[in-house]
Amino acid sequence: IVLTADSASKAYDGTALTDSGYKITTGAFVGNDGLAGVTVSGSQTFAGSSDNTITGHTLAEGTKDQNYSITYKQGTLEVTQASIAITITADSGTKTYDGTALTKNTYTSTGTLAAGDTISSVTLTGSQTDAGDSANTAKAAVIKHDGTDVTANYKITYADGTLTVNPVAIVLTADSASKAYDGTALT
Repeated sequence: IVLTADSASKAYDGTALTDSGYKITTGAFVGNDGLAGVTVSGSQTFAGSSDNTITGHTLAEGTKDQNYSITYKQGTLEVTQASIAITITADSGTKTYDGTALTKNTYTSTGTLAAGDTISSVTLTGSQTDAGDSANTAKAAVIKHDGTDVTANYKITYADGTLTVNPVAIVLTADSASKAYDGTALT
């Protein structure tokens, strides 16, 4: 009798793929003989494949081990790369001109990360010193799952923010003056 562990596949979602199923692929038990249980172990979380292996079995009551030659055949667990949509938008910022550069090193993200995944870093570039506007650009995001880089499972779209420096409002007020009439212009 050959017991074969089931095979299974799915797209990456951050959770482990397991399958405890099996089939009798060769032979058959006689009469009321049979199996009480089969232990199958295997797990695949990230894109790739691994063995799904039968690690043991127990016979049903009354089934004699010496009457059967039971062997195991492994199955395969395969996780395929996903294409999860995420948008990362660099934050915008505004200030009044003060001679120093305006930068904004924060961002927002939309879309749903797979279970256990986090955005570990995003590169943000943008700087505005003089009055005016310029882009705050997000790029090069890294997404990790328990320290493992899983960025390849994401379709990441980036959106710019805007850095705005407003001019300083300055009011110039002419002086006032007075004098008694003396025939000359007062300036």
